[in-house]
Amino acid sequence: MKIRTGGPDDIPDILALLDGAVGWLAGQGRTGQWGDQPFSTIPARVEQVSGYATEPFLIRLAEDDEGRTIGCCVLSEQRGKYIPPVDEPELFVRILVTDRSRKGSGIGAALIADAVEETRRRGLGLLRVDCYAGADGRLVGLYRALGFTETESFEVEQPDGVWPGQVLAIRL
Repeated sequence: MKIRTGGPDDIPDILALLDGAVGWLAGQGRTGQWGDQPFSTIPARVEQVSGYATEPFLIRLAEDDEGRTIGCCVLSEQRGKYIPPVDEPELFVRILVTDRSRKGSGIGAALIADAVEETRRRGLGLLRVDCYAGADGRLVGLYRALGFTETESFEVEQPDGVWPGQVLAIRL
């Protein structure tokens, strides 16, 4: 596996990873995080993902030996609008997604290790991420297994109810 910086030409691959993740989650009846419709069919989602190819975002892609995109981590020094602020500079994981057919192969761990190194390279002492905290809490547990510690929880009001979120951090 190789990790490289991505750009606008990689947006279709990122959307394909997200579509795969939505399908995988929906197949398990777990639609609370991202719903059940592919990202690539929702104009607002396509716009959001396309925006990651511009400043202030950094796209990091994992590729297999054949050059296929198998994971994506988007980083920014700006947190999302629903995330509680901190009193220090930070790097924030805006999205982490991997090829679900390769579940358990270490792609997410490699991308987070890369994010930790990018945090250090920038001279920052804090890497944070937010995630869906509903249902069975498995996603929070995944981030814990990747070295993050739970900090603040938050909720986002949506037309169909409340979306429960959790912020986690790695201190360097």
